[in-house]
Amino acid sequence: MQPITYKDLDIAYEDNHIIVVIKPFNIPSQADITGDMDMLTLIKQYLKEKYNKPGDVFLGLVHRLDRPTGGEVLLKGRKLTEVCGSPTYKSGKLEHYLKKDSRDNTVVIAPFSEEGAKRAELDYKVLDEVQGFSLVSINLITGRSHQARVQMASLGTPIFGDMKYGADVRTKGYNLALWATEIKFFHPTTKEKMVFRAYPPEDASPWKAFDISKFLNIN
Repeated sequence: MQPITYKDLDIAYEDNHIIVVIKPFNIPSQADITGDMDMLTLIKQYLKEKYNKPGDVFLGLVHRLDRPTGGEVLLKGRKLTEVCGSPTYKSGKLEHYLKKDSRDNTVVIAPFSEEGAKRAELDYKVLDEVQGFSLVSINLITGRSHQARVQMASLGTPIFGDMKYGADVRTKGYNLALWATEIKFFHPTTKEKMVFRAYPPEDASPWKAFDISKFLNIN
């Protein structure tokens, strides 16, 4: 597999103040200890080349997606995921306190009084169910590390392909089925409300098992 370059970037929107980019699966949002190419560096390379900018390019990363997660990068927002099994309740709100263990890069649910525990909240809704798997829309109210992965696993429905948090062994080897589908924000200068949506790769497993366009149509 050829390494990704800035020429491979899928730019959803850009102006003098912001840029929205579709992050592929398994690319770090920013540089980490692996030394692998990351999205922030790629976008800086893209801007430097396109606008012939001298020296370093200033670019702030507003939010991060986990390395295995694909989708739109700018602000936290709605995500689409496929989970193993089906939640008992087809919609609901999840509230936990999460704590990260940097030694093995895992996150656990912890008592609210434990040092380092941070409040995490999301809303979820089951959209469809096929052959023991469920398509779920998630609205992240907070943006904690591994939040959607840990909180969905707490229901006994880990995300498809997420072996770190107990996914069905049949999903091993697949990309993590977690995709940032929608971001909403007010433009920093014009104050206009901006809404962007991005479809996951519908011709790839496990997404092709569902009619994704049915649930992501833009009104």
